[in-house]
Amino acid sequence: MIAVRNLTRHYRMGPQTVHALDDVTVTIRRGEFVAVMGPSGSGKSTFMNLLGCLDLPDAGRYRLDGTEVAGLSSDALAAVRNRSIGFVFQSFNLLPRQSAIDNVMLPMVYAGVGHALRLEKALAALESVGLGARAGHRPTQLSGGQQQRVAIARALVNDPLLLLADEPTGALDTATSLEIIGLFQRLNRRGITVVLVTHEPEVARFASRVLQFRDGRLIDDQSRDPEIAA
Repeated sequence: MIAVRNLTRHYRMGPQTVHALDDVTVTIRRGEFVAVMGPSGSGKSTFMNLLGCLDLPDAGRYRLDGTEVAGLSSDALAAVRNRSIGFVFQSFNLLPRQSAIDNVMLPMVYAGVGHALRLEKALAALESVGLGARAGHRPTQLSGGQQQRVAIARALVNDPLLLLADEPTGALDTATSLEIIGLFQRLNRRGITVVLVTHEPEVARFASRVLQFRDGRLIDDQSRDPEIAA
């Protein structure tokens, strides 16, 4: 599913060069649930941005489902993001004045999906995360966990191959975090590849594989079988 070879990303900050990601090689198979861990500045967010086609590497190769994406144009990268990748963030990133179903429909607007089909798929996505009855509610009328479920439904609505989650439980209490991780596990069992960035060992233990980053390098790669059910 994901094949990264010698991936490198450096940033210039005045006279200094920050080695955000340094010669990382890793393969993630279709259907895996992978947690990406590391302290602040370890490179895990840079790694996520590169996997999500939100940034380009300075060196190395990245193949997503057989397609070499490292050298694509910005328009081609946007097409890959919209077609193949779903994103879930810590801050939910929902439009506050739009209803849950309108927020979920947004990626399909960019994909050129007709209105009737957008409504149908958005409602199905909300129902899949247990929020079909809240489709008309605005984010301010929903709890934090419900807002994150809307964000997950939005990430799923274009049937992505890969779900990228950046600290998706960081703004949630423990019980709600377990509900969200349980939802990720159920989606993963449906065949969706999940890559989740977290600094919390309590969250990472529910993944079947953990990648540890430090100082821009991948320093550990552990698989866990069987999974622990949230």
